[in-house]
Amino acid sequence: MRARIRWGLLGGGPGSLIGSVHRIAASMAGDYQLMGGVFSSGSATTQRAAQQWDLNEDRAYPSLDELIRAELARATHERMQVITIATPNHLHFDMARRLIECGFHLVCEKPITTTAEQARELARLLQSRRQVFAVAHTYTGYPMVRQMREMIAQNAIGPVQKIDVQYYQGWINPIIHDPSQWPKVWRLDPKLAGPSCCIGDIGVHAFNLVEYTTGLTVDRVLSDLDGLHPDNVLDVDATVLLRMSNGVRGVLRASQIATGEENRLHIAVYGRSGGLKWLQEEPNRLEWLREDQPIAVLKPGHAYDAPAAQAASKLPPGHPEGFIDAMGNLYRGVARAVRGEAVAAGDYPGIEDGVRGMCFLEAVLQSSREANRWVLL
Repeated sequence: MRARIRWGLLGGGPGSLIGSVHRIAASMAGDYQLMGGVFSSGSATTQRAAQQWDLNEDRAYPSLDELIRAELARATHERMQVITIATPNHLHFDMARRLIECGFHLVCEKPITTTAEQARELARLLQSRRQVFAVAHTYTGYPMVRQMREMIAQNAIGPVQKIDVQYYQGWINPIIHDPSQWPKVWRLDPKLAGPSCCIGDIGVHAFNLVEYTTGLTVDRVLSDLDGLHPDNVLDVDATVLLRMSNGVRGVLRASQIATGEENRLHIAVYGRSGGLKWLQEEPNRLEWLREDQPIAVLKPGHAYDAPAAQAASKLPPGHPEGFIDAMGNLYRGVARAVRGEAVAAGDYPGIEDGVRGMCFLEAVLQSSREANRWVLL
């Protein structure tokens, strides 16, 4: 039996949704063993998490400084190998930079930094190192998203001529109308979230999905952002026109004030001879549209799926797989890379995807700020 990869977690303590997702996803295939980490800004909470998760409390560290010092003092075969950063955005860059310099492999929540230049600095640091850096663009782990990517690459719908992606949530709607609630939401605080709320949180996912599925590159954007409340400095709603490097047009819509919506991420890509449509809330269904033919519905777990989609399916047809399964596929790709095994393109988003996301975010903010003009990425 292969030894499990020794894994650490920054943030993601008790009560954290995304922390739970990472812990369960990393454990799914038996590739990782959680050794410890810094699970909260409060050392008592970190210790409590270690007790709750049955971890060695000596590796429930009060700070990143302590984690680095203690882990580097351990023998190589005992030291943490991969560390996940699941903290508020403002902490990502410094944590990632220091951990890269110390030789750890990383999985980082998005956006990976708060500026594009910081993201490029991380990329420069990694250029001369043999370290894995994965970005938690979870939606790329869904089997039918990988099927969509393969079909577009194989020209199943002909040359792409229109892209429409939408990511609508409604969870901020009741909060934004009550300023007394804003301090409870760190994503509305620019000191913690960085320069964006909606685009930084969910818009970058939609952007990443466009480039991941189509293989095309967004060249420029024209955006219109809204904070809804005059005293709110961060965006909670966005409409972005996309122009790809080959001239193809697209539109990206993201909102956290879409009243009543849950997590509606939907992408449609239309080509010369057909189209493909995928909805995250119904992730096992990929619609294939063709002229003069009925709509075909493709599902995971079947022999007709592309190899990448089959590899991402853990269950037989008809057994739903969801968000945590998709995250688990990213961790499986990282595990293969850490072990020096073959990794296929698209197995997990890398540092270049993190840099692209930050370039997109800054271009969108600039376009909206400068009277909705086209801005190059």
